[in-house]
Formats: sequence, C-alpha cells, structure tokens
Amino acid sequence: MRTARLAAYAFGGAAALGAAVYLVIYLYRWQWQRTLICGVLLLIVEVLLLGLAALDRLGRLEARMRDGDRRQEEILAQLRAADRAADRAAEAGRRPVAGGPRFAWLDGDHSRTFVFVPVLMVTGVVLSGLAWVVERIARATVRPTARRRLAGRLAPLAAPPGGPWAGEDPPELPPRPGLGAGPPRRRLLRAGAAAVAVALAAGLFLGLSAMTATKPPERGGDTATSVLFTVDGRGVDGRRAALAAHQVWERCRDATAVPLLRAGLAELDDGLYAATVHPSLSAHDEHRLLGCLQDTTVDRARLSVLGTGAVNAADAP
Repeated sequence: MRTARLAAYAFGGAAALGAAVYLVIYLYRWQWQRTLICGVLLLIVEVLLLGLAALDRLGRLEARMRDGDRRQEEILAQLRAADRAADRAAEAGRRPVAGGPRFAWLDGDHSRTFVFVPVLMVTGVVLSGLAWVVERIARATVRPTARRRLAGRLAPLAAPPGGPWAGEDPPELPPRPGLGAGPPRRRLLRAGAAAVAVALAAGLFLGLSAMTATKPPERGGDTATSVLFTVDGRGVDGRRAALAAHQVWERCRDATAVPLLRAGLAELDDGLYAATVHPSLSAHDEHRLLGCLQDTTVDRARLSVLGTGAVNAADAP
C-alpha cells in the first residue's frame, strides 16, 4: 500500500512538473491553445495530488479510530470479565478478586441510611482546620535558623574577596562564539533556500512578463518578410487543405502588434504555401505570428512552418 501511494505521488509530481515546464515553453512561443491545455492539465494534476493527500490523511484517521475502538472493546471486555469474576466470588462467599468492583458497598439494599461518607467529609474538614491552625502558629513562631545554618555550611564555597582572579590577570578565553550568539545553521539554510526560491520565482515571472508582453507596433528593417509552411491533414483532400491554410492565415493575421494589411498567401505546390508580409515584421511580431500558425488547427489540418526569411528590394535582379 505504501509503495502504491509513493508511486502515485511520484507519477503526479512528474506530470505536474512536465505540465508546468511546457506551460512556460508555450507561453514563450505564444501558443495560447497549448498553453491553456497545459494549464488545465496542471490544475487537474494538482487537484489529484490534493485528493490523494486528503484520502491518505482520512485513511490514517480511520485506522486510528478503528484502533481506538478496538482498544475500547478490549478494555470493556476485561472490565466485564472482572465484574463477572467478582460476582461469582461474591456468590461463593469469598473475598472479591483484585480488579473487581471498586465500590461494592453501593450495591445491595439502599433502604438503610449510610453515614460513612458524611463522617468522612466532616473528618476531612476538621483535619484541614487543624492543619491551618498549626501552619499559622508555625509561621508566627519560627525563626530562619535553618537558612543561617545552611549559609554557614556553604561559607567555605564562597568566592574570595575581589573575585577569583584578585591581583592576577584573568586567562584568555578561546575565540569561540557563545551559545546562542547567532541563529542555528538549519535556520540559516532554510532562510537561504526560501530567498533563492523567491528570487527564482520573481525572475521567472519577470522573464515571462517581458517575453509575452505586447510591445508597441514597429516594423522591421527589411522590405518584406516571407513565411514558408505546409499543411498536413488526415483524410483531407487538396481543396480542404487549401481552405484550411487560408483560414489559419486569416486568423493569425491579427496575432501581431502591427496589423497585417498587405499580407498575401500563395500556393507553391501541393500542400506547400508561402506568405509574404509587406513591410517586414519585427522579431517580436514574427515570433508571435509563427506561434499562432503552429498552434492553430482547423478541421483535422495542421500547419508546419518550414522557415522564414527577409526580402529586400536590393536583392531583386
């Protein structure tokens, strides 16, 4: 059972770690659909781990309660056995065995008046009053002779006048810090680990925010930017593949900070397409456009970007 629980925790931890890693990767690539899928998967795995931990805790509590009930039943069985043994001894006219009823005098005929308990209470009150009177008399008449006698017996242990090093230079102590001079080593390690974890989390947050932030619209330094990609589909003919390519391209034209007003798409070969954006895109917008093209799927068709390139008017023949 313990092995299965550890295996479940290990599998859940590995799945959560993989989902978190790919969540960061897809955020960097501007692939939002895959990012959402990884985020949902990470949330599901976290809920699963929390459920496993809760079930494990409830199982241990139930086992502890069962052990307590079992012990209670054993104690009740022992008490009942002792009561039965005492009853048999009483019927036989013998002395009750040890462990029998502690207040057997309460059993029997209660029509008679018993004065044992009131007499016991009155005796206790009288004895307490006598003790209080003796304590008051002793406090008023006693003298601190015991303290003086103890001080006289401890006089040889007293330090000499002027201290133990009177007239002499005290010895040099070793250069060691005193107990409690600084925080324990474990506390320092925990504080350092917490600081490193906070720094890593802050760096990851700042890095992701910088990489996924929408920057102001800007153009590249080239004349145009070309993108070459293919369309792959299962059970999709050429016309549906071409339609899917145009749908994905029209959807991803709005993924950049700069609106792609002059962006044409041409089919070079069967399943091979080339898109040209004029003027050229910046590196940030090109990254966003490629992420959208690789992330979007339409009707069992998927785009695979082969590469991008810069087109300059000076390179034309």
